[in-house]
Amino acid sequence: MTAELPQYRWAEIADDIAEQIRTGRLAGGARLPGERLLCEEYGAALGTIRRAVRDLKERGLVGVVPAKGTYVLRQEPEQDETPPAGE
Repeated sequence: MTAELPQYRWAEIADDIAEQIRTGRLAGGARLPGERLLCEEYGAALGTIRRAVRDLKERGLVGVVPAKGTYVLRQEPEQDETPPAGE
């Protein structure tokens, strides 16, 4: 029996936001809610939200503009790796 290791809360939040970006719910150029709103939305501490945003920035999914906010960077649409029929 393999026990699954618990995931940090900041990683869960970052993964949730990354999924919203991947699916287009948060489009390129969209501004993320402010830190305090994210705290309320996820029921998390400010430090946890800041760590999640830092992770998203490190992944290249968001950019932070000081005193302006955090924005989704333009993402290339996911490409189907399957070549077209006949190739």
